[in-house]
Amino acid sequence: MTGTATVVGAGIGGLATAIGLRRAGWCVTVLERRTELERYGAAFGIHPTAQSALDRLGVGDELREHAVPYRDAHIRTPDGTSIARLPLERIERKAGRPELLISRPYLLDALLAGLDAFGDVPIKLGERVTDVDALAAGQDLVIGADGIRSAVRTARFGDRSGPREVGTVAWIGIADIESPVHGETWGSGRFFGLTPVEPGRTNWYATAPEATTADELRGLFAGWHDPIPRILAATDPATWIRYEMRHLHPALPSFVSTAPVAPVALVGDAAHAMTPNLGQGACTAILDADALTRALAAAPPGPAGVAGALRAYDRERRRSAQRTAFASRTLHRFMSTERTRLRDAAVRLLPG
Repeated sequence: MTGTATVVGAGIGGLATAIGLRRAGWCVTVLERRTELERYGAAFGIHPTAQSALDRLGVGDELREHAVPYRDAHIRTPDGTSIARLPLERIERKAGRPELLISRPYLLDALLAGLDAFGDVPIKLGERVTDVDALAAGQDLVIGADGIRSAVRTARFGDRSGPREVGTVAWIGIADIESPVHGETWGSGRFFGLTPVEPGRTNWYATAPEATTADELRGLFAGWHDPIPRILAATDPATWIRYEMRHLHPALPSFVSTAPVAPVALVGDAAHAMTPNLGQGACTAILDADALTRALAAAPPGPAGVAGALRAYDRERRRSAQRTAFASRTLHRFMSTERTRLRDAAVRLLPG
C-alpha cells in the first residue's frame, strides 16, 4: 500500500525508515528536534544481516564505499594475553561476507544520499514533537525514531518504560594512528575496545566507573598492553565523547499502536535502546526499518492494511530486538565484573 507518513527522528533508524517508505511509494516527511544532524565519529559495526537490509533499501553500495571489514579480533587481558577470539570468522563463513565497520558520519551520508535521490522528502530540523495525535492529522502513520527519550513512545505508551542507567560511563574516540591489534581488553570493572574504522585511523571505546573524568581516563589504562596507552595519548581529549550507558527498561509490550487515530510504530532506540556491548544498536535500527517498510509495502490499502502491517512488524522484530537488548545488558555485567578470574576462565572455554 501507499500513504502519508511522518518520521520523528533523523538518526540511523529514522532515515532508513524514510527511505524504505519512499521506495514503497509513500509520501514521507522527517522531523528532527535538533537544529543539525549529529555527526560525531563513533564507528558502527554492521552485521551481514543489516548489510542485506541496506541493500534492499538501495544504499548498500554507499555503505561499502567507506566501510572496512572487521576480522581477527581478540578478547585480551590487560597484560595483552589473548583468551578468546571474537566470532568474526564464523559470521563471515556463515553469511558469505564479513562484518563491516563504518563511522557514523559516513553511514549518515549514505542514508542521506539515498533519501536525497528521491528529491521530495523534506527533513525539517528544529522540530520538537509534543502532540502526536495533532501531528498525525491527515497522516496514515507516525514513526517514532526519536531515541531513548522518545516523545512518540511516551505519548502513546506512557512513561513506564524509559532510560535506565547501568552505573558505567563510556568514552569513545578516533585516533589518527592504526592499531596493530583489534578487539577488546577486559579488566576489573572496566574494559577497552579497539576497532578499525578507516585506513590510518583506529576507533576506540572505553568504559569506566561513573565518576571517572577525562583527566583520569588515561591513568586508568596507563599500565595496559600496547597500543592502548598510545591510542589514548594520540587522541585529543577535546574530541572524546562521554556518555552514561543506558538501556530502555522495562521492555515494551509492543512496538506499535494500531489505534484508528494516529497509528504509531517505534523503531531503533525508541523501541529497544540497549547498552553498546554487542555493537548491535545501529544494526537493530536498520533491521527495524527494513521489516516495517517491507510489511507496509506488502499491505493492502486503507487503515486495516496499516494495522495489519504494524502487527506483522511487531511479530517480526519485537522479540528478536528485545532478546538482543537483554543479551547486551547481560554481557555488560559479565564484562564489567570485578571477579575477573572466574570470568576469564569462562571466556577461555569459548570456541575459537
